[in-house]
Amino acid sequence: MNFSASKEASKSIARLSGETVDAAIVAVADALEARSSELLEANAADLARMDAADPRYDRLMLTPGRISGIAAGLRDVAALPSPLGVVLDSTKRPNGMLIRRVSVPFGIIGAIFEARPNVIFDIFALCLKAGSACVLKGGHEAAESDAKSIEIIRDALAAAGVSPDAAVLLPPTHEAAAEMLKARGVIDLIIPRGSRRLIDFVRDNSLVPVIETGAGVCHTYFHASGDTATGSDIILNAKTRRVSVCNALDCLLIDRARLDSLPALCYRMAEKGVEIHADEEAYAALEGAYPNLVHADEDDFGREWLDYKLTVRTVADIDEALDYIAANGSHHSECIVAENMEASQRFLNEVDAACVYANVSTAFTDGAQFGLGAEIGISTQKLHARGPMALREITTYKYLITGAGQTRQ
Repeated sequence: MNFSASKEASKSIARLSGETVDAAIVAVADALEARSSELLEANAADLARMDAADPRYDRLMLTPGRISGIAAGLRDVAALPSPLGVVLDSTKRPNGMLIRRVSVPFGIIGAIFEARPNVIFDIFALCLKAGSACVLKGGHEAAESDAKSIEIIRDALAAAGVSPDAAVLLPPTHEAAAEMLKARGVIDLIIPRGSRRLIDFVRDNSLVPVIETGAGVCHTYFHASGDTATGSDIILNAKTRRVSVCNALDCLLIDRARLDSLPALCYRMAEKGVEIHADEEAYAALEGAYPNLVHADEDDFGREWLDYKLTVRTVADIDEALDYIAANGSHHSECIVAENMEASQRFLNEVDAACVYANVSTAFTDGAQFGLGAEIGISTQKLHARGPMALREITTYKYLITGAGQTRQ
């Protein structure tokens, strides 16, 4: 597969003014809204091939409201300051040599994702704003939506005087993914966004550097000091706001001393149809008080549900909660509900995750909610970037050294 067009586009992007880049992103937002009916029609064709009970169905589905949200997100990215040319560090050596560390583009960023048509627009806007071309590879489930999305983007770029090859969509085939993963020296970085299976495949098979994002096995720990009303609000929001996203709650941990509060913490989820998979102690506490209740089995612990299902696990204390999260979490987003400040601070300090919350829903793990604009994904690793992969995180840097003829002895 020839990526030469992307290579040329990356060079041309580097020469664009910030105003031209911002205008191009806004032009794509305008085109998306103007052609929303075309995208909805393509999306409907994709949805017709998927079982509505599939957890990916909600992620795949576009609505007029979601398209408006995507367009607003594009404009938000355009309005953000450029992440390029920022002097990250500067020092003057005793010999008069000035050394500056300055943010620069990666060049070409590849992204592999599944049934998420909105991702194309997010990645395109972030990459262009960060001075990079993007090579995109979606899944067959969203083939019609992805094809229409890239058509809208490329048409708008051409009309705005920007190379349409700034955004390239590969065929939704395994062969295309394999070529992308082998493009070392051409593609500078690959970011997979999707299931654990997808992320593991990309990491294990790529010759190109990879930043892992995505799979979120998220816990909320209700400490012995937790406030029931606060906990109920956080649990309901984290679980049911949108079950198919990576920051959705998968497992509620509760101190044994507060099992009597479990019905009050959970009852509102019954109205949303949440099925609770409870361990024996939690089951006994909920039996007769919660209608959609089943006994948990071992496969339910450490599981990312992406569905209206929730695991409940009883722990003795914060020590056991921390050990459980360390063994079963995915380093994504974890929360404690506690009024005890010492317990909250210990949780914040000791949990190894990209985003750790005290008395706040994990639903906030999102680039826009953090004030970063859109994001390519949530990095769960520690190399280069962690948490929302927004504009600053998809740049790299170089050193600029200037002087007046200094030579080294």
